[in-house]
Amino acid sequence: MPTIVVEVMPKAELLDPQGKAVAGALARTGHGSISGVRVGKRFELTVDGPIDDDVKTEVAALAENVLSNSVIEDVVGIHYEQSNAELAEEAVGAASAHHDGYDAPAGETH
Repeated sequence: MPTIVVEVMPKAELLDPQGKAVAGALARTGHGSISGVRVGKRFELTVDGPIDDDVKTEVAALAENVLSNSVIEDVVGIHYEQSNAELAEEAVGAASAHHDGYDAPAGETH
């Protein structure tokens, strides 16, 4: 089944105390080359059926109105993921749709 990933981050102009705490911990444990960390949220939504325009519209509305707090957060990404099996199925369907009727002969030819 297809998965939709929604990523939400604190607005850039707001303090991120959780990110600051993680950055401090990284510095204390010898990772001083990391100068900043921002901590956000990731939602994975599983969809029954194909991801069509209606589903994309519904997910965009959910991301803005339900999954994020628009006062302090921005939706920074919505990604549509498919399993390898689904991608393979699409590839087979595309290949069979472009079949030109020529079949290579079996065995050796001279």
